[in-house]
Amino acid sequence: MEYISNYSLYAFEEELKQGFITITGGHRVGIAGKAVLEENRIKSIKHISFINIRLSHQIKGCGEKVIPLLMEEGNCCHTLIISPPCCGKTTLLRDIIRLISDGIDGREGLTVGVVDERSEIGACYMGVPQNDLGIRTDVLDCCPKAKGMLMLIRAMSPRVIAVDEVGSAEDIEAIEYVINCGCKLIATVHGNSMEDIKNKPLLKKLIENKLFERYILLSNKGSVGHLEEVYDKNGRPIYTCDLLTK
Repeated sequence: MEYISNYSLYAFEEELKQGFITITGGHRVGIAGKAVLEENRIKSIKHISFINIRLSHQIKGCGEKVIPLLMEEGNCCHTLIISPPCCGKTTLLRDIIRLISDGIDGREGLTVGVVDERSEIGACYMGVPQNDLGIRTDVLDCCPKAKGMLMLIRAMSPRVIAVDEVGSAEDIEAIEYVINCGCKLIATVHGNSMEDIKNKPLLKKLIENKLFERYILLSNKGSVGHLEEVYDKNGRPIYTCDLLTK
């Protein structure tokens, strides 16, 4: 851990509270050990005895077959990517951001704001994304999602905002604010199915109010990042993997 942190583990104090550190390149090192509590909150983790290294990598082009499904009357749809852990949701999100920012199939590129709380999307180093997120993309690195979404709306005038792994009450409140401001939102969440997401109390409200216009379901069937189905705002499947692979 000393080597991974460049012998400055204290510099990752805030990330350690969440059980991981992100290093140059966007690679994430998960940790486990003894949690140190303060007023029932995790202050730090000491006696680190277990690590899990997840390597980040960019796959350009993996979002090309998805982009047309996210467009309606020339506009990008509010989209939620649903995926179990390690099934490529961040990889897909990263490429969707790039394609929307640069433009594809004759579509004009849009200004995209990314809140990269864990430095996994852009893999910023000294403020510069190491992954290609497109020429019209602004990145808030290491910033809490809820606060970052509001900051981007107020300061950067994005047409689209992208965030990874939403779920807290603060995230949901910020999502509602973003959508009601007329800015399009693309987000990811852990889940195995539409029913799984509907059973999450915080997300249930968004689904019932039909705030998301597209739902993309990933799995690891056959290969990581397998595209299962795409649903409309009513939760009805509009495309299946059989159609998408033709």
